[in-house]
Amino acid sequence: MKRTNDGGARRIVVISTGGTIASRWQGTGYAADASGDDVLATAPLPEGVTVEVVDLFNVNSSRMTAAHQLSLLRTVHETLADPGVDGIVITHGTDTLEETAFLLDLHHTDPRPVVLTGAQRPFGTGDGDGPGNLYDALQVASTVSGLGVLVVFDGRVHAARGTVKTRTLAADAFSDPSIERLGRVGFSRVDIERQPERPTPLPLPAAAHTADPADPAAVPLPRVDIITHHSDGDPFLLNAAVAAGSRGIVLVATGAGNATPEIAEAVAGAVAQGVLVAVTTRVPAGPLAEIYTGGGAVDLVAAGALLTGTLRAAQARIALLAALLAESDPARATALLRRVLDGPVRAEPALATGGSRSASAVAARA
Repeated sequence: MKRTNDGGARRIVVISTGGTIASRWQGTGYAADASGDDVLATAPLPEGVTVEVVDLFNVNSSRMTAAHQLSLLRTVHETLADPGVDGIVITHGTDTLEETAFLLDLHHTDPRPVVLTGAQRPFGTGDGDGPGNLYDALQVASTVSGLGVLVVFDGRVHAARGTVKTRTLAADAFSDPSIERLGRVGFSRVDIERQPERPTPLPLPAAAHTADPADPAAVPLPRVDIITHHSDGDPFLLNAAVAAGSRGIVLVATGAGNATPEIAEAVAGAVAQGVLVAVTTRVPAGPLAEIYTGGGAVDLVAAGALLTGTLRAAQARIALLAALLAESDPARATALLRRVLDGPVRAEPALATGGSRSASAVAARA
């Protein structure tokens, strides 16, 4: 249990970034335009909590860029530089919330909580879930400590790492398909059921100091692409990403991390050019493992790719981006990426036989 609220006043900063929780009808559809103050006014405040609002930007999260995310990362660090702040709540669109949460968590060194929340139903609707989610997020941010960055949604508390959007429209939008929730919140009570596993946090990258969502080109950021394997899949798109200047590629493989010999050959070519390649899977839950040759994970790892454990595509891409922002040298970036990926690996009986190896084992061997 990590509960710290002793009944004293808690000062929470709410950083508003847009999303459905701030979206109003525009005549043909919804778009984010409500201010943070407007959003906050819809929710009651937990007892003993005072709130300050920062309107950072206001976008539908499908339009989120790395410049937005790095600007938010900088704002979080600047906010926590004030020792009088007890925690942060970030209101965010659900489409890319999992990516932003993981980027923040990779760089979060403070015991004070950063909690992301949002809504599945727009601002001002009679059955909106935003007010309840915001109240719960404020409750968690004023109560817990030492858990890293969290996602609070529909009465559930999730660790940032591994948590993804699993439902397009339902209120319980988020989960980690490979492990149980971190805790729950309700009836003014926060129950934390386990301690999240996190790698050693990274320092704030230099790009975070200058990133500007209004002018993303002002600070060149490394290109990181996601390529999905499928039946009839070939290396064309992977090679095209390399030709377009990609410095990192996430290969979304089949099964426990499998593709084809031709794709494994293309991976080797990309790695030889200094491109970081990480392999995840289309399967919702479970770790990757070196089981198959013939273009499978055995061959992809031999070609220089790293397996992502239980991280799926969007968060794997954030891991590559973080490594590339921290290190310009490919060898050093690869070593850092290994450490970032060496998080919780949840073995499954079927994958623990036949000499198969998890992402952790591969990192240890390398």
